Formats: sequence, C-alpha cells, structure tokens
Amino acid sequence: MTHIVWDWNGTLFHDSDAVVRATNEIFRPYGVAPIDLDGFRGVYCRPIWVAYERIIGRALEEGEWERLDEGFHLHYHRLMEACLLAEGAVASLTAWGEAGRSQSLLSMWAHERLVPKIAEFGIDHHFTRVDGLRLTSPGGHKAEHMAEHLKALDLDPRDVMVIGDSVDDGLAARHVGARAVLYTGGMTSRAELESLGFPVVDSLSDAMDLI
Repeated sequence: MTHIVWDWNGTLFHDSDAVVRATNEIFRPYGVAPIDLDGFRGVYCRPIWVAYERIIGRALEEGEWERLDEGFHLHYHRLMEACLLAEGAVASLTAWGEAGRSQSLLSMWAHERLVPKIAEFGIDHHFTRVDGLRLTSPGGHKAEHMAEHLKALDLDPRDVMVIGDSVDDGLAARHVGARAVLYTGGMTSRAELESLGFPVVDSLSDAMDLI
C-alpha cells in the first residue's frame, strides 16, 4: 500500500455540526422539529434530495430542491468557518508522508472552495493532487471521479487505500479496485458503513493503524 486517497468533508474536515445546523436552518420554515447528528444519520443518503424528502415526509416539488440546496450552502459556508480538522488528521498526514508514501485528496465539495480551505489549514503540501467538483464536473456519485483521479495520478488501484466517511467513498473504492477504510466521523451511520464489508473505524489514528 503506497498511496492514500483522502476524503475531505466528514473525514479530514470535521464539519458535521455545520451540516446539521445548516440543514435545520433550511427546514425551519417548514415547521420541522430540529434534528441532531444521530437524527441526520438516520435519514442521510445519496442523492441528498431523497434525505430531504425523508425529513419533510413528502416528495419535493418542482424547483424546491434547488432552493433548499442553495439555502443549505449559504448557511453551511458561514457555519463551517468554526469547524476544525478532525482529531488526528495532521498527525496521520504527517506520518504517512514521513514514511515516504504519497497521498491525495478527492472531494465532492466545490474545487474552488476546497483548495483555499486546505491551504488555510496549512496541509496542502501533503497532497500530490487535490480534486474537488469543478464547474464543469458532473455531480452524482464519486465512483467516476475516483477513476479520473487515479488516472491523473497514474496509480495502480491495487496500491491505493481510500479513507472516507460515506458509502460513496466505499463504492468509489470498489469501482476502481482499490481498498478502503471507512470512518464514523461523518454523516453516515456505522451500520450503513459496515454493510459494505470494508473495515470501519472510529478515529483516523485507528485507520492508520489498520493500514
């Protein structure tokens, strides 16, 4: 194992509080009772609009998803400023690099926001490549983006470990033939993560120990 592909939101970046609070903000006008992290994990899925339908108990109307998504990001980008890196993130990045191995970052967050954010935390030098969703990128699942990411790095998937917090991360690893360790620090329940058959850990240091 010579290369790690890290996820960002919910993995290296501990933003679950911002996600939950932003979600509660957009549903406040609906009269929906606020949910906590466990409540969010109980409804969370991809695509996210399905989770929103679970929250309000009905199908979204035409144009409603776009309004909710815009509102969510408006609140999230304000609230995330108080969020920090996950516990053990810097130590894990440093230890892997000092062992002479490479690592990169692949996120489904906007590329133009991702790049300055990792620079703000002073960890950008750890990564041989950083990819977020660009304006021309299709949305959807992470699998195709993972394939493009590894192709750009000219990596054999058999040498790659994916570390992420979501089912999407596990499926993306499986799609390209890489291995994965899934982390419970994000929005996905442990039970959902375990259903994929990959190792599941409660800390980034545990993930590094497994690798």
